[in-house]
Amino acid sequence: MFTRTRYQNGSLRVKSRGKGMRVWEFRYYEPLPDGTGRSLRAVTVGTIAEYPSEASARKSPSVQAIVLRINAEHPLGPVTASTMAALIARYEKEEMPARYSTRVSYQSFIDRYIRPRWGDTPIAAVKPMAVEDWLKQLRLAPKTLGHIRGLMSLLFKCAQRWELVQGNPIQLVRVRNVSKRLERPAVLTAEEFHKLLPLIREPYRTMVLIAGCLGLRAGEIVGLQWGDFDFEKLTLMVRRSVVHGRVGDVKTEYSRDSVPLDPGLAGKLLAYRDRCHQTEEGWLFANPGTDKPYHQEEIQKKHIRVTASAAGIKGNVGWHTFRHSYRSWLDQTEAPIGVQRELMRHASVQTTMNVYGRAMTDGKRQAHSNVVQMVLGKKESQAESGLLAKVVSSGPRICA
Repeated sequence: MFTRTRYQNGSLRVKSRGKGMRVWEFRYYEPLPDGTGRSLRAVTVGTIAEYPSEASARKSPSVQAIVLRINAEHPLGPVTASTMAALIARYEKEEMPARYSTRVSYQSFIDRYIRPRWGDTPIAAVKPMAVEDWLKQLRLAPKTLGHIRGLMSLLFKCAQRWELVQGNPIQLVRVRNVSKRLERPAVLTAEEFHKLLPLIREPYRTMVLIAGCLGLRAGEIVGLQWGDFDFEKLTLMVRRSVVHGRVGDVKTEYSRDSVPLDPGLAGKLLAYRDRCHQTEEGWLFANPGTDKPYHQEEIQKKHIRVTASAAGIKGNVGWHTFRHSYRSWLDQTEAPIGVQRELMRHASVQTTMNVYGRAMTDGKRQAHSNVVQMVLGKKESQAESGLLAKVVSSGPRICA
């Protein structure tokens, strides 16, 4: 007698919860770790309101992901007839990036574009030309289309690793002008920055000053703590990023780096330290109501853009404007491209200017100081340097 080999599909049943709520429960068998048998597991899928029928509950992401996983080591191989919804669900559960901002971005692409169009399509039925034609119909910037294509390719790499497909059809999908911007990034002149800075109130003024003098990303600025600064050695270690109030890692391993502090900028920061809102964790820019870092999106909307408009500056000025401007100012100072790459903390010099190179510390510090003197003005920079010398000579100071 031969035993019929079947894939495990699990079973669904309706159960009652508190206050009359009725939910779907999915039951399936999970192999025991020692391989001696299997145990019955049950997970709640969703409410009857969310999934009116058993068929809709079975198509839910949680059920699809479980079915895909529990049959991964089946003698006949994984369930090759699985849909993209099952692949997406397993990816969401097991492979989503830990970094908050990346995870939010990926989830948005999945929920808004990939799952609605491809969720019910069998994985093996996804073809390159169909994906390419679909991308052409989306009214999105080429760079955004490139991100969607990249995420779909990542999904199929997971499918290959889970032995659901042999090839990756997305590798054949083209997106024209993927590196082309629809709008040129706004770049400020030093004069425009001088007009803008005095109109912004604290603590946002010091945030913008750091953005202009160091080219840090918005999340890195609101994530600064006083312990990141070494005012004696005139350095700042960029250690973290805060996005939507969530503290996380910096964008890349190259973003975690030490950057030089010009004495003039250091003096400005020490003066700000004496009047800023103090917190136990030592945040530079904490909301007095919560003792947590500000949300950079609201600052950009309510302060930076409004002030830029009042100053008569044209264009869509935002946090990244200062980073683009910083790179432009470095170019004006004729800083070597290797110096620029390191000050921008890019992984590759191609991201900066498509030229390789590496700079010595003195060169980095001189290029940085040139920009600070351009932003602050030479006289004010020298005056702040004098204040710094007095503070440092007075010995170390502990700041909450």
